[in-house]
Amino acid sequence: MIAALGVYRAEPVALVLLGVALLAFLVVGTRLSVIDWRTHRLPDRLVLPSYPAAILLLGGAAAVAGEWHRMVGVLAGGAVLWTGFAILHVLNRRGLGFGDVKLAGLLGLYLGFVGWGALWWGPFFGVVLGGLWSMALIVTRRAGLRSSIAFGPFLIAGAALALAVLR
Repeated sequence: MIAALGVYRAEPVALVLLGVALLAFLVVGTRLSVIDWRTHRLPDRLVLPSYPAAILLLGGAAAVAGEWHRMVGVLAGGAVLWTGFAILHVLNRRGLGFGDVKLAGLLGLYLGFVGWGALWWGPFFGVVLGGLWSMALIVTRRAGLRSSIAFGPFLIAGAALALAVLR
């Protein structure tokens, strides 16, 4: 998505909308990461209002730039990640909370704006980061195999990494 900022330079309104969307991602993502890290909760009062905000900002940027295909990506990305994580939640309710499902849908909106590759790589990066953190905790004996970690910060970091490096 960072690459899209350069492309949208010719469309100042689209650039502003995309910039505000990225700022919202950073602010909400940081707040959710801190809250989840401390409490293992992702509050609906932050996640749910972020859905329409992301859709309006990303969709507005795509519309102004004449890139309607990105709007399809936004909506499909949110639906795909929400559905995929909902299935994982049903298969293992103790391993993945429903807050993570709602967060995945939100992140899917942003990743879908970039494209299908980002939609795959964002969660993949999140799982890898969370796995490395878990392994570090186990190796240092600060956690065991049955310990739980907050997964939201790693999902957000993985999505941020995908948004930063993918076109």
